[in-house]
Amino acid sequence: MATRFIFAASFFLLLLDSCSGSFIGICYGRSADDLPTPDKVAQLVQLHKIKYVRIYDSNIQVLRAFANTGVELMIGVPNSDLLSFSQFQSNADAWLKNSVLPYYPATKITYITVGAEITESSYNTSSLVVPAMNNVLTALKKLGLHKKIKVSSTHSLGVLSRSFPPSAGAFNSSHAHFLKPMLEFLAENQSPFMIDIYPYYAYRESPKKVPLDYALFQASSEVIDPNTGLLYTNMFDAQIDAIYYALMALNFRTINVMVTETGWPSKGSPKEKAATPDNAQTYNTNLIRHVINNTGTPAKPGKELDIYIFSLFNENRKPGLDSERNWGLFYPDQTSVYNLDFTGRGAIDMTTAANVTRSNRTSWCIASSKASEIDLQNALDWACGPGDVDCTAVQPSQPCFEPDNLVSHASFVFNSYYQQNGASDVACSFGGTGVKVDKDPSYDNCIYMRDGNNKTSGGNTRAMSSTSSSQQKGRYSSISMYLLVICLFILLNIEQS
Repeated sequence: MATRFIFAASFFLLLLDSCSGSFIGICYGRSADDLPTPDKVAQLVQLHKIKYVRIYDSNIQVLRAFANTGVELMIGVPNSDLLSFSQFQSNADAWLKNSVLPYYPATKITYITVGAEITESSYNTSSLVVPAMNNVLTALKKLGLHKKIKVSSTHSLGVLSRSFPPSAGAFNSSHAHFLKPMLEFLAENQSPFMIDIYPYYAYRESPKKVPLDYALFQASSEVIDPNTGLLYTNMFDAQIDAIYYALMALNFRTINVMVTETGWPSKGSPKEKAATPDNAQTYNTNLIRHVINNTGTPAKPGKELDIYIFSLFNENRKPGLDSERNWGLFYPDQTSVYNLDFTGRGAIDMTTAANVTRSNRTSWCIASSKASEIDLQNALDWACGPGDVDCTAVQPSQPCFEPDNLVSHASFVFNSYYQQNGASDVACSFGGTGVKVDKDPSYDNCIYMRDGNNKTSGGNTRAMSSTSSSQQKGRYSSISMYLLVICLFILLNIEQS
């Protein structure tokens, strides 16, 4: 029996492995008039294996677009709605019923932010935040969703009156009237304290006091906290610890911190000399590696920390300096602003020539047999959509439809994209699901493209059959749930015996 238990427990932990550790998300702001449609955004997010997305409202089109993608959404109640949400429970009930429930759980909503950086608002609405949070929580409790969807509110670092040294971190006393009841709410409901952190701003405002390499995770020397003796090699950790010390100073020791915005702009006004693509890439790449390694901070070593990078797109309607419109990882046409890999293993860019490596001999790109079905499907959907590949040949009755399986279809499509985009290494990436081979994978009448020749055996009609795509999704999406059921069945049998 012990052997069976060890096997079942190990299997169960294996299934849950992808859920452990810190995660990296992305902020999907929409203050622009040139962004792609939400369904194309959802495809882009899946292609780059981004599993967590924050939006700032509960836009219906966005919620629909992310249905059945597995991407976890953080949605928001804007500051403009705090008055109505705080005054009447019925308003929160109606919002949840009309704007959230129709799309849940197909759209995986896990957090609701009530208000955003309220201390930075020009209107004195801070007293409305906690009542609004309570009403949203009550609405969730009525539906039994309060343990599945967490409620919190986001803050700027301005919520602190002091952040250096980190051990002296303290909340601004002028915010005490709403912060104390909010912290009590978070502790009681096991919700995180959400903070927006931008070392860029600290450097921009005090370039003589804040070394650029310290802001970019590249410091060659440490900053010492004189009270604790802890050594800090980057400003991000120092600011996170300042929050933790501020919480501990008020005796809130169980509340976790979550970073709901951080990033670096790739372009700015003439005075914003640090806003460059190189610095943006450096900051975000080092940030991702730092977080996914679960190194924690000097005051919280090994502590998991979930973060959301700001932002998915450049947003041309944001007010302020030029940098405010250039925080995106992608341009509105979905091409990369600079190279960035969310896995932390390196920088991968499928749109620029910066990292292109051509092979000196003929090669093809096929789907990896080790890739998961959902990753293959996401890459296939992207290639047949935004990737602009002619996917006719893998449709029913076409030369490459048989064998009718995801690996075979993806292989043909991946190779078409690969050849059409210069047969470069990055053009065969597909988020790690593509592999290069030197043996022609053509068979029967299914002829794989080669040497940049953009002729295929499938005709000229782009777009994969939605019926075929949905059938494939249905065929493979239940596999993980099936495995989980098997594991639970084993555990139940052990319990009974």
